[in-house]
Amino acid sequence: MKLRIATALAALAIAAAPLAAPAGAQELKIGFVYVSPIGSAGWTYQHELARQHLEKTFAGKVKTTYVESVPEGADAERVIRRLAQEGNKLVFTTSFGYMDPTIKVAQAFPNAIFEHATGYKTAKNAGNYIIRFEEGRYLAGIVAGKMSKSGKAGYVAAFPIPEVIRGINAFILGMRSVNPNATVSVVWVSSWYDPGKEREAAEALIAQGADVIMQHTDSTAPVQAAEAKGVYAIGYHSDMSKFGPKAHLVASTHNWTGYYQSVVEKVMKGQWKAEQYVGGIKEGMVVMAGWGPMVPDDVKKLVAEKEAAMKAGKLAPFQGPVKAQDGKEVVKAGAVMSAKDIANMSFYVQGVVGALPKK
Repeated sequence: MKLRIATALAALAIAAAPLAAPAGAQELKIGFVYVSPIGSAGWTYQHELARQHLEKTFAGKVKTTYVESVPEGADAERVIRRLAQEGNKLVFTTSFGYMDPTIKVAQAFPNAIFEHATGYKTAKNAGNYIIRFEEGRYLAGIVAGKMSKSGKAGYVAAFPIPEVIRGINAFILGMRSVNPNATVSVVWVSSWYDPGKEREAAEALIAQGADVIMQHTDSTAPVQAAEAKGVYAIGYHSDMSKFGPKAHLVASTHNWTGYYQSVVEKVMKGQWKAEQYVGGIKEGMVVMAGWGPMVPDDVKKLVAEKEAAMKAGKLAPFQGPVKAQDGKEVVKAGAVMSAKDIANMSFYVQGVVGALPKK
């Protein structure tokens, strides 16, 4: 599995004229490619909720289909190509490693439209979209910092790409905003979805003293491990509280429904054009949900205040001063890290324990 880290997000944007919907089409056929099983929580589950929303909202006007558990790489290209061959005029590919296959297939099917999640490449008929994951991570860090007794958190992570790295950094920055001595240790599992590895990673972190578990993986295994070991957990992608009712503090969830609806509306009106879309707290794409009863009201109030500040543009996760793990200042006091630098993040900030894996 090869994952290529973004090197220049803005430089790769390609302007494109609007593409029209298929002439005379009775229904717009839409395909979805999922990297993991749909299940009942997690990354793919949230995209599936958005697909179902399209079916209800555009009943009789769209016909959707999906393929789940598609590995990144050659298998992804075959699936994306098959969906295009089957007449899907809009295809959503929902994992970082689908980027190159999506662009390749888009070039072969210029009359279809492709939307890729979390990447950075576009083409005339291929756009991409991503969430400012770091906003929810920062808020989750505040909760962890307030609830942790040891000041040590554990992070189960998939791959060392910028999307994941900036989540880790935002989390510890949020944690240290309320507990300056807090630390977070990371275990990499080299998979977006592997419940067995995720559980083992969470258990290893707990054994090292972490009393709050965070994750950037797709299954509920880390939350379940925390529940079994009697420590706290923070869900990711979706509300995971039912998998750890005594452990689950809150979840940073992702809501794709509004974006998917807007894309379909543009395609139907012939107004779609390739772009790089970024949404977050302000756009309703990052939502803190599944609050556990153990979280005090004053902590919830603090998070709500910080969330409001983000919406108002008065607070950013990477707002200076920010120092790298080695003590070098990467964002000066009063400044905010640029979107390009956030998109290309390849270092740990202070508070993260251990070395970042080499590419």
